Amino acid sequence: MKAPRSILVRTPNWIGDQILAYPFFHFLRKSYPNARIAVACVSWVESVQFLNLVDEVHVLPKPNEPGFLARIRALEQGAAELRAKGPWDLGISLPNSFSAAWTLKRAGAVHRRGFSVDARGWLLTDRLNWTPSEKKHRADAYLDLLPAACSLPATEFFGIPASNELDSDIPGEIAEFDAERAWPEAAPLDAPAEPYWVLAPGAAAESRRWPVEFFRAVAEQVAADTRLRGFVVGGLAELPLAEELCRDPALRLTDLTAQGPPTALWKIFRGARFTLSNDSGLAHVASLCGSPVQIVWGAGLPTRTQPIGPGRARVVFNPVACWPCESNECAQPPGRKIECLRGIRPDAVWKEIQSGLFRR
Repeated sequence: MKAPRSILVRTPNWIGDQILAYPFFHFLRKSYPNARIAVACVSWVESVQFLNLVDEVHVLPKPNEPGFLARIRALEQGAAELRAKGPWDLGISLPNSFSAAWTLKRAGAVHRRGFSVDARGWLLTDRLNWTPSEKKHRADAYLDLLPAACSLPATEFFGIPASNELDSDIPGEIAEFDAERAWPEAAPLDAPAEPYWVLAPGAAAESRRWPVEFFRAVAEQVAADTRLRGFVVGGLAELPLAEELCRDPALRLTDLTAQGPPTALWKIFRGARFTLSNDSGLAHVASLCGSPVQIVWGAGLPTRTQPIGPGRARVVFNPVACWPCESNECAQPPGRKIECLRGIRPDAVWKEIQSGLFRR
């Protein structure tokens, strides 16, 4: 295939996965500096597209009503809009879904590259074998989707993590993430001059949410031992959590939930002494923006989806018999619900943070 002049990328559907695709977009742009690169994404990840690396962002339409037929109509509408914006020499599907490959096909991408899964191989012209592995990080899987002409560095990008080692240098193509260039429309919240930490207690999935009373216990220890001010961050869903946590003045917490998209927090994350989070999209944003991140890990597998970034990420997990189930909902009976998370004690988390993650 000749060097493509126009490239259409169907981006991941989750904030964390989109952040893990940053190395992919970096090397795609580096390899094709003069190509027109466009992305097609769902609305809730629009704010975290990397505008310094792509030329256009196309938001796919939502179904206007529940049901299969409404989803098909929305899919076809999105493909038609993209087809009108073409032509596209190359399409790359980062999600492994059938619908993502269908969109590229119907949008008129001449060459279509993706993993051959979900019975979608016939929609792709460049089919890659998918071999799931506990050791294959998702960021590496995205890099595998780059065309063969793309050159990758000898060292890992940002040092894609394989362990909790915090003392080694971070190798990689670049040393930091330029949020101001990547997210110029973010309208970031200003970070205070005084030292502070960040608490991100939300997560979309039940199996990734540490109980709020455990977050409270860590906040009590942080306030007692350091007197640091803290900020609670998240979206609309985290408003009740923030209200509960910020009600107690002894915790020294301030509510910053629902004050814009995740990208509005980049200055807050960049200046934080540390961030405490569930396995969530904000953990990935925090790490990419440079914050040290302590993650209380639930049902997922860290070797696949642990955050990457200039901010060093550390995970603490409790490998019970059913872990890792990688399910969004815990299937255990009431007495054993989210046992993998409930077995992680607040004092152990605070000790973990103090042992090396805390940025002085």
